[in-house]
Amino acid sequence: MNRDKFKKTATAWLIMAPSLILFAFFVWEPLLESIRLSLYTAKGIRLQAFVGLGNYFSVFQQPDFLPAILNTVSYTIWSLIIGFFILIIIAVLVTETVHLKSFFRMGVYFPNIMPGMAAVMMWGFLLKPGKLGVLNIIFSWIGIQPLNWLTNPLWTIPLIVATLTWKNAGTTALIYMAAVDSINPELYEAAAIDGARTWARIRYITIPHIFGLGKTLLILQIISVFQILYEPLVLTNGGPNNASISIMQLVFKYAFQDFNYPGAAALSVIICFILVILTAVYFKVTKFKEADGGAN
Repeated sequence: MNRDKFKKTATAWLIMAPSLILFAFFVWEPLLESIRLSLYTAKGIRLQAFVGLGNYFSVFQQPDFLPAILNTVSYTIWSLIIGFFILIIIAVLVTETVHLKSFFRMGVYFPNIMPGMAAVMMWGFLLKPGKLGVLNIIFSWIGIQPLNWLTNPLWTIPLIVATLTWKNAGTTALIYMAAVDSINPELYEAAAIDGARTWARIRYITIPHIFGLGKTLLILQIISVFQILYEPLVLTNGGPNNASISIMQLVFKYAFQDFNYPGAAALSVIICFILVILTAVYFKVTKFKEADGGAN
């Protein structure tokens, strides 16, 4: 028995070994190297003097650090408002559709086919302020004056999040659609026999069955949006007046504009630390709610 168990264990480790090696090489090694780089001064990427937490204190004291943190939190909140519940609604509506269901699925997924940079540049032309923007040209036909879309600090982050949601919504919506399709149709038939209408079926059958999937996709969305980079970089370059600069854009600025690699590494470690804390708190809260619900 011990010999068979050893063979099974050895076989499992051999199967996992390539993935573990790649994961260690492409994830853990860069992370550990970033931590090491953040503790030194450097000339280019050549380490010089050990400064401990000096680079971290220097990052905290930069005038654009606090706006970047606040904007990143704002991106995350707006993504939950615009890009989380809307995708669930789209998935449910498409699933409830009787005719042309495949056509609507293709339409939802179509933006994912476009290269990300091309999609962002397209939205840049649509939202361009002044008389040359596509939306402003269309509005001028009905007598509306040109609007300052991306130069208005109140609109900048929501519009960037709308662009991000449009570009990436297809994959998530299809995952929700697959989850809804996997629900036993007999449940809907029984509900229909009992006189349940569409909203009742969605509320008491569909939503509870995709709730677990929604929790997982929620934390993945938070992690993804927290690392938003090229949307604000291309659309506004962080403007106007740092109103849309993100924390990852600040990392890009330190590394590729200021060539301050230790500062970029320190900021990257801070981002990793924040995301680890957010993930731990999220799973702790959801686990506590599940335990409380089970007790009740």
